[in-house]
Amino acid sequence: MLHSRPVRLPPRLPRRLVQLYAGLALYGASMALLVRSSLGVTPWDVLHQGLAQRLGWSLGLVTAVVGGLVLLAWIPLRERPGLGTVSNVVVIAVAVDGTLAVLPAPSHLAAQAAFAASGIALNAVATAAYVGVHLGPGPRDGLMTGLVRRTGGSVRLVRTTIEVAVVTGGWLLGGTLGVATVAYALAIGPLTQLLLPRLSVRTPARRPVSARR
Repeated sequence: MLHSRPVRLPPRLPRRLVQLYAGLALYGASMALLVRSSLGVTPWDVLHQGLAQRLGWSLGLVTAVVGGLVLLAWIPLRERPGLGTVSNVVVIAVAVDGTLAVLPAPSHLAAQAAFAASGIALNAVATAAYVGVHLGPGPRDGLMTGLVRRTGGSVRLVRTTIEVAVVTGGWLLGGTLGVATVAYALAIGPLTQLLLPRLSVRTPARRPVSARR
């Protein structure tokens, strides 16, 4: 009598899936908080916002379309998408539009500042959450790592070049470039570095993120 082998799922898959989708939904909500603050948005969202204003599309739709176009740039870079990559495009777009639909814009500066600070902090938590499950980078992250590998440039140089380009293009299109954009650029790296080891899911094939060089 033949005995079939049990199907072996990837290690800790349920936990990783829950964390992936919670992180992506939170990322979209953090984008909406920054938009509603009217004090500036993330560098890529300056571009998304500018395109949304010019095209008359929702911010979520523009985010998804730009994400898809960036994925096409992975082809010559020979980057490989994962479940997290595709989910990034879809879930964030839905989450940001859904949050914007129910989140009113604050009328006082103190509330605007609270929205901006909360958006930056939650964005760092969300980034660490979805990156820490190791199910594929976001389209924009993969663009950066692919260019680093193909050009031999440093991560700092490549990321800075990309973000300066998208911020400049988005600002010229009418995107919001403000104090929150600068605060995000300065704070997101240290915050994500602090949170990533705490939210990185251990699997047999991986060491904790903080242990890798």
